[in-house]
Amino acid sequence: MIRMISAKYAFRSLFRHTRRTILSVVGVGVGCGIAIMAASWIGGEEELMLRAASESGAGHVRIAPKGWVDQRENSLRLEDWQDAMAQVMTLPGVRAVATRARISGLLAFGNRMSGVEIVGVLPEGEKQSNRVVWKSTIEGRYLQSDDTGKTVIGKALAKRLDVELDDDLLVTVAGREDIESAMLRVVGILATGSTDLDTGFCQVTLSDLEQLTSYDGPGEIAIILKDHKLIESTRETLAEKLGGKNDVLTWKEVSLEMAANIDGDKAFTNILVAIIIVVVALGITSAQLTAVLERRHEFAILSALGMKSRQLVGLIMLEAVAVGLGGAVVAMLFGGGIAYRLANVGYNMAKYLEGDLAMGDVLLDPIMYGEFGPWIIWYSLGISLVATLTASLYPAWFVTKTNPANALREV
Repeated sequence: MIRMISAKYAFRSLFRHTRRTILSVVGVGVGCGIAIMAASWIGGEEELMLRAASESGAGHVRIAPKGWVDQRENSLRLEDWQDAMAQVMTLPGVRAVATRARISGLLAFGNRMSGVEIVGVLPEGEKQSNRVVWKSTIEGRYLQSDDTGKTVIGKALAKRLDVELDDDLLVTVAGREDIESAMLRVVGILATGSTDLDTGFCQVTLSDLEQLTSYDGPGEIAIILKDHKLIESTRETLAEKLGGKNDVLTWKEVSLEMAANIDGDKAFTNILVAIIIVVVALGITSAQLTAVLERRHEFAILSALGMKSRQLVGLIMLEAVAVGLGGAVVAMLFGGGIAYRLANVGYNMAKYLEGDLAMGDVLLDPIMYGEFGPWIIWYSLGISLVATLTASLYPAWFVTKTNPANALREV
């Protein structure tokens, strides 16, 4: 009965100053709505970066030679890579697999030269797993499994070397035993839209790279999964299957720059949410304290009639909960509405990046979509209620410390 009476009293108290209550609700809602927008943006950015990095060569999960993560040395090769490949094929949820080897080299045509990272690939797997290949336009054709002495290079690299289709490039690399050279015919010129990516793109078949360098086998197996949520479980399962012969890494360990960007953005979002909670809490504290000072006489009478301090505190907290719930509704309408639009319409990254959709060796999607889902309900409720309840602690404490006799004499 007392709880019902307290709830009715708290509800009626909120509408004594309707304008103040509405402003408090809107203030909480707008603050929490901004937090929802930030969370939606960062969630969408993380998904975009993860997909772009994994599909630009890193893979969701990568099998790398022992010690590669510390040395990042291109001459390292996988141990018993055929067995590793067989184990990958037994995993559920695998969408594509790319097998590669890399070596630093020098390309020359006439008196023009350019240093590049030459990547040896199995063409079929590369076409399925590498967005730099499948999303780009190619003049000529891409590599085929039976190609020998053929290469596909980036458009900017072709311009730098002044070569065209069917021209022969001299390639020089540091092989296992000595400096090795060979002639490679340009069968394809690839254009990603990014000068940086195009300048560093040079692929040959894996067999050609093995013959040129005398290093046998691939240096990495990149695995693309159907669902990125399977990354950690796949890594653990694969590491157990391989028995420690090679390292099993996630895309974050391969693409350190991308992972650092995402972690930095997450930290910024957490700080932003914390600032919003503090600002909202300070505003609500001011409004609640003003209301408490205006109602000292009422609280004194309630205390004189036998209402205990904890019941008075509960009364103020009920009012805070009501403001918090109202703020959560405003947050869902305001921030949730914008998050919904961001999730369905997206944001044109191409305009923001002036058409160059590359970040390092990663090819980004032109449109970024925000994150949207049921989490917005719990997110807005959590932030709103935490802010309003925290803000009401000091006014509630102030009420319990007020002497009823003194408060009545002041009337």
